Parts: sequence; C-alpha cells; structure tokens
Amino acid sequence: MTRKNDTTAETAAETTAERFASRDLTCDDFLGGKVRLLQPKSGYRAGVDPVLLAAAIPVHSGQKVLELGCGAGQMLLCLGARVADLRLTGVELQPAYADLARRNGCENAQDLEIIQADLTHLPTDLRQRQFDHVMANPPYFRAGAHSPAQDAGRQVALAGPTPLELWIDVAARRLSHKGYLHMIQRADRLPEMLSACVGRLGSLEALPLAARDGRQAELVILRARKGGRAEFRLHAPFVLHQGAQHLRDEEDYRPAVQAILRSGAALDWPG
Repeated sequence: MTRKNDTTAETAAETTAERFASRDLTCDDFLGGKVRLLQPKSGYRAGVDPVLLAAAIPVHSGQKVLELGCGAGQMLLCLGARVADLRLTGVELQPAYADLARRNGCENAQDLEIIQADLTHLPTDLRQRQFDHVMANPPYFRAGAHSPAQDAGRQVALAGPTPLELWIDVAARRLSHKGYLHMIQRADRLPEMLSACVGRLGSLEALPLAARDGRQAELVILRARKGGRAEFRLHAPFVLHQGAQHLRDEEDYRPAVQAILRSGAALDWPG
C-alpha cells in the first residue's frame, strides 16, 4: 500500500482527472523483473539513467530517502528493491505521473509516499522534515535549449524552467546533517552543479559515465554531503559498454553494469 499524503482535495481531484488510462500504458520489467513499471506509451519513459543513479546511493535499511521529480517512481522502486525497509518519499510536479507513481508502488508492493507539488513550493509538512538521502534526475536541458517534444509530459522531463541551483538548494534544505545528495545530469552542466553546491553542500565527488572506452562522458553523477568538508574528487569514468564500438545487434554491457541493470546490484564508487 502507498502512504496517504497531505495533498488537498483540489489536487486529488486534478490527479484523478489527469490519470493515465490503462490502454495508454505499458508494463515493463526493470532489474530482471524485480520491478514492474507502468509507464506511458507516449510520454516520458524510463531508461538506464535512473537505474544507475539508484544503484549509486549508499543507502541502509531504516533510512529516509526523498526523490525530487520522481516521475512514475522508477528510481524509488529500484532503490527499494535493492535495500529493504526504507522510508521512500517522492515529489512530482505532474499530477498524472504522481498518480502513476502511486499505482506503481501498489503494483510492486512497495510503500511509497508520493506528493504532487512543485519542488519550489513544497507542502509545509514536507518542509519540516529531513532525509538521509535526496536524489534527483532533473531535466537535462535548460528551457528552450532543445527542440520541444510533442508530448507535454516528456517535454517537462527533458527541459524544465527550474534552474539546477534551485534543485540543489531544495535538496540541501531537506537533507539531515551528513546526509547525501545524488544527482545525475549532463556532463557539460557539472560546473553549474558544483557552483550551486557552494555554501550548501561539501565533500563533492563526480563520477562521469562514458558509453565506451575512449569516449567522452556524456553524463555525470554528482555526490555531495551536507556538512562535508573533504576535497573535491573527480573519478575516472564508469564505462557502460564493452569494446570500442557496437558490433552486434545485442546488449554489450560490461559485467558490473549488467549486474546493476539486471540483478539490482549496487554501483561501487572508486575508493
């Protein structure tokens, strides 16, 4: 069962009105079937990015986790499938996706608390709470920086009006002392993320994600700690695929990546 949140009756009515119809959804397996995800046929559909980010978080049973912009709940569900007895909360702007995240929690027998809200205007109750971990997969593009998607839900997921600095500020405020933020983003926006952490978070680490050996990293996972004081660390790239190029029409993930995507293994950060 999903936990009931404190959204207003007006918001609840809006969510019901904008619910995805079953005919417009697919049900897809993640983590080798450990997670079954309802997601729209046309709209934002989860790829490997949220799975990798969920695997990168050093979470322990009993801890509280908040996801900003949780979509259909794929990252929360992947995290909950790896580590039991977590208190999982998601914030999602779009009512239909928030509703879908609740449905996915029920589908996977995971206790998710999903709050439909703009992350810049969180409910009072949530603003009084703190979490051991905050995670986020913000839109990769600044508003207007790419060709618009035809589907409105996908457009919001790709390019949002909220600056990365605000995502990080909200995350920092919700973290408990020594709590961790993990965020995945385009590698060319790493300077923007690092700048936003100044005065808010420390012990910054960046793990670039490269498709193959010798390729430039397109994505990066940022780890930051509230109250952290360690020097910045830029790790060697985490390479996803074997070989210098794709030679056959089949998956060629490296064994460590295969274990994450198919078995729900953790992503081990360099020591």
